[in-house]
Amino acid sequence: MPVIWNGTLSIGRSEPLQVAGLSWPVELVVHPRARRLRLRLDERRGTLRLTCPPRTSRRLALDWVAKQSGWVDRQLATLSPMSTLEPGTTIPLDGEAARLEWREGATRTVRREQGLLWCGGPRDGFERRIARWLHAEALRLLSAETAEIARRANVTVSRVAIGDASSRWGSCSSSGQIRYNVRLLMLPPEVRRFIVAHEVAHRRHMDHGRDFHALEAELFGGPVEPARSALRRLGPGLKRIHLPR
Repeated sequence: MPVIWNGTLSIGRSEPLQVAGLSWPVELVVHPRARRLRLRLDERRGTLRLTCPPRTSRRLALDWVAKQSGWVDRQLATLSPMSTLEPGTTIPLDGEAARLEWREGATRTVRREQGLLWCGGPRDGFERRIARWLHAEALRLLSAETAEIARRANVTVSRVAIGDASSRWGSCSSSGQIRYNVRLLMLPPEVRRFIVAHEVAHRRHMDHGRDFHALEAELFGGPVEPARSALRRLGPGLKRIHLPR
């Protein structure tokens, strides 16, 4: 194993480390509320995320994760290949298939019509133009949906932002800013609406207690479990789509 330091881990995270026997590098993340070691695949970053309690022995953590090679190999075997935004690729939009198409000599403006997402301009900038459109469309759509649900909840949202976090579909700050994952644009509308209802509900309840869940269901318009289950089923595949920055 290439790491020899034998001390304890402090709050934060490390640069990804290569561990013998593991095909993906390991990122050590110390969480103040963690009570045990926990390992998961970060598909978008291509790393193994090892969450550790504070004051965990670095050596023991790496020894433990090295013994998980069988589990890691089984998980990697289930992953679909990474896909890109190159012409000819099909991606989901609102839960429906949309084929990406580059048209030589056409305008750079991205257009969506009849199962296609297309534009012209130089070929070598096609992927970035599609990614920018996805971010802009996600901001437009999620801003409108957030405003509508926030009105019904009688709360204010100071700002809506779009990002591409590896492990979160949305987050709400105490200042009233809500940040969404751009890949929500790819999900069926009812699943996306569940995330919006979830984050807007946090404007009243910054926890996951009984009152929060009651408001979440009220804003969503019914039981959220079907949408939550759909997110768990569809989410991993969406994270296998590479979005250029």
